[in-house]
Amino acid sequence: MGVIARLKEDIESIYHRDPAANSSFEILVNYPGMHAIWIHRISNKLWNAKWHLLARCLSTFSRWLTGVEIHPGATIGRRFFIDHGMGVVIGETAEIGDDCTLYHGVTLGGTTWQAGKRHPTLENNVVIGAGAQILGPITMHDGARVGSNSVVVKDVAKDTTVVGIPGRVVASPSAQSKEQTERRSAMAKKYGFDAYAVSPDNPDPVASAIGQMLDHMHLMDSKVQEICQAVQTMGGEVCTEKLPELNVDDFTEAEQEAAEKRKQEIDKFDPII
Repeated sequence: MGVIARLKEDIESIYHRDPAANSSFEILVNYPGMHAIWIHRISNKLWNAKWHLLARCLSTFSRWLTGVEIHPGATIGRRFFIDHGMGVVIGETAEIGDDCTLYHGVTLGGTTWQAGKRHPTLENNVVIGAGAQILGPITMHDGARVGSNSVVVKDVAKDTTVVGIPGRVVASPSAQSKEQTERRSAMAKKYGFDAYAVSPDNPDPVASAIGQMLDHMHLMDSKVQEICQAVQTMGGEVCTEKLPELNVDDFTEAEQEAAEKRKQEIDKFDPII
């Protein structure tokens, strides 16, 4: 992937994860987390080419410029996003997969002075809350979540949320929760809105209430459908008219306009470079 394409990809990923972003140019000049990642990509190439002193000097300059300290030996995947950035520390043997998000004050640190693998591994789609400390050669598996100011010293399973000191599991995947989440998502699409944040591990009481409403609507729809089928089997004519479709244009037009604006900003980005 070329430099321009990679930069566009980073900008698009920030659009998706930060509602405060208004334009490509704004992201380019005002997001120190992205600056730190791009400087790291240069310093990492120098590090791998055995230009260790130059690589360390460049990473120190990046720390002074952005407030983010990334050792040039760290491995970082695509669409990595550091929100706000200040105080983030990423150690030498840390490995970060694709689509991960770190907030300010996060440390991916080691627990030993001995050489070798001593920093965490983050697989894909991992989110680390502000001020959290992830310590030692542990693995945060795909989709893991860490609450703000938590301290994690053990592996975190896939799609699991941990909080506290030391980090403890507060939500883990199960057959029931997955089925419930999928059902709620399907119902949300049917009724014309995005079921964002109605997952079982979300502590937001409003989101939980919406989730319960979706469960209730799903149950009522199922019961009404069963009754209609039973009555029709006995010769009755019920439920013969198609339900009117909900008009959700008022809710989707704003989102479509925002998406089109983002696309136009990114398409115009080549002349800026």
